[in-house]
Amino acid sequence: MSEVAAMNQKVQDARGRIEPLYQQVGRVIVGQREMVERILIGLLTGGHILIEGVPGLAKTLAVRTVARGLHLGFSRIQFTPDLLPADVIGTQIYNPRSGEFSIKRGPIFAHFVLADEINRAPAKVQSALLEAMQEKQVTIGDASYPLEQPFLVLATQNPIEQEGTYPLPEAQVDRFMLKLKLNYPSKEEELAILERMAWIDPDLGIEAVLSAQDIFELRKVIDSIYVDDKIKRYIVDVVHATRQPSEYGLDLGPYIQYGASPRATIFLTRGARAHAFLEGRAYVTPHDVKTIGYDVLRHRLSISYEAEAEEITSENLLQRIFNHLKVP
Repeated sequence: MSEVAAMNQKVQDARGRIEPLYQQVGRVIVGQREMVERILIGLLTGGHILIEGVPGLAKTLAVRTVARGLHLGFSRIQFTPDLLPADVIGTQIYNPRSGEFSIKRGPIFAHFVLADEINRAPAKVQSALLEAMQEKQVTIGDASYPLEQPFLVLATQNPIEQEGTYPLPEAQVDRFMLKLKLNYPSKEEELAILERMAWIDPDLGIEAVLSAQDIFELRKVIDSIYVDDKIKRYIVDVVHATRQPSEYGLDLGPYIQYGASPRATIFLTRGARAHAFLEGRAYVTPHDVKTIGYDVLRHRLSISYEAEAEEITSENLLQRIFNHLKVP
């Protein structure tokens, strides 16, 4: 067996270990396959995910269901305007008998953290979350405490109710590897949802099928997936085209306030590798880059007032970049 065939077989065998998780999640979630795939890509690459969609699209249910399919700790934080950093990371408690402080750990100390309606919390809370997302640690008092690995923040936000919300700072938005936008289900999917969920007490039994050790082993397989130099240059070209579109013959300058950061290049490569893995391939193709590209770049491309006035979105601009750039 050639080296390429052996590597492909190794990836396909490892990919088979994910299938039981898909089956468990499929017992609860109807449709939304893309959302579940993206959550798994985040888990397998250590990238945080921001999920945007109107209420009732199973954002919270999907995250909770995937977490229940794993032998990992899960916590949910409902973000509200009166939330304090201590409510998220924990606090020091003084013991008058001993005269010492002890630490009460907050809900951030879990593998899977669901930050529900993240844009409802004020800046202080968001900055506390920022340290956890970037440094994989939190600071309480004078000491820093590492978070258990794997650690993943999945945040949801509602795009229509802006009253009483705090826009996420660009630095925090950039920490999210992927931003997903959810749409309403099709009529067939909605009928299946009705059949499954319209009972007063639906039976949604989920078994945990993957451990933290499994996740680390799968990450090693993903790291071994081959990315050709031409694909690497293509990824860099895509990111650079968001900053200097005129260099690529694209007249998008007036619509872009600023382009994607170097973090986008890293996440686009990781995401393309993970997408190739889920498709059972040991090498990355331009299709992987394009497929994951919108989720990696849509929140990193800041559009100008001119674009907003003409109702041009970051997705429209990304589509023009992907259509225009030469595929290797």
